[in-house]
Amino acid sequence: MEEENKMETEIILDHVNKFYGNKQALCDVNLHIEQGMFGLLGRNGAGKTTLMKVITTLLPASGGDIHVCGIPVKEERKVRSIIGYLPQDFSMYGNMTVYEAMDYLGVLSGLDKKTRKQRIPELLRRVNLQNNKRTKVKAMSGGMKRRLGIAQAILHDPKVLIVDEPTAGLDPEERVRFRNLLSEIADDRIVILSTHIVGDIEATCEKIAIMDAGNIIFNGTVAELLEHADGKIYTATVSKIEIEDIKKRYLVTNMLRMPTEVTVRFVAGPEEEVFEGATSCTPNVEDAYMYLMHEKRGDR
Repeated sequence: MEEENKMETEIILDHVNKFYGNKQALCDVNLHIEQGMFGLLGRNGAGKTTLMKVITTLLPASGGDIHVCGIPVKEERKVRSIIGYLPQDFSMYGNMTVYEAMDYLGVLSGLDKKTRKQRIPELLRRVNLQNNKRTKVKAMSGGMKRRLGIAQAILHDPKVLIVDEPTAGLDPEERVRFRNLLSEIADDRIVILSTHIVGDIEATCEKIAIMDAGNIIFNGTVAELLEHADGKIYTATVSKIEIEDIKKRYLVTNMLRMPTEVTVRFVAGPEEEVFEGATSCTPNVEDAYMYLMHEKRGDR
């Protein structure tokens, strides 16, 4: 136990590559992830899930080194004992009750009966499912199942929690509840939030990495990402006729349509001329993400 307490709470990825045949899914990935919330942002197919699976030892890397809290990922059993993982396609034993499912997973995790009796009610309270312990899993809403997924992922008190697209398909209220839960859990461990939803990152993470086509194209703080887009985001109110031309000329990040006009936000790089009537505005995280993707790919 003393050795476990001395563990560094960090994940280090050093020149990590992953190939599926001739297709490279991860390209020379270097990351240093410390305690707290860490956001991994990128569109679907960017390589986020592959990266999560490599960290959790579910997939072997093709090259490079990964250490989770000082343990090399080659030591699969040790790494798995300190990681909790909630995959995107999480499913549980539908015919079991909430308590039965948690108890069964506790047995599989090697927890003794006394520990399970103590941990399970405590965790169900933490994820606000204490009144649902006799509810069948198949009768639960999507949001309740995700919260149950978090409870099972931290049942063995891991030092690292990895969640892949956890709020996809949740209603706005459940999404906020879920994000708050992740922030609380991150008080004393690493929580990696992998998502394509910019709002989830903006609301919960100070440090982020952005992936595209297997590459890390940004690694830093949200403030640094916003600074990168400063002076590149503009807004204007134009007629409905003008909007088609603007969409051809610029990368539009947002449009608000009114009866006769459209208020538009768009990206204009240093070499792009801005039309009369457009004014510079403070970027939000979505603007900054779109600008970065535009800059790296050179497309619209």
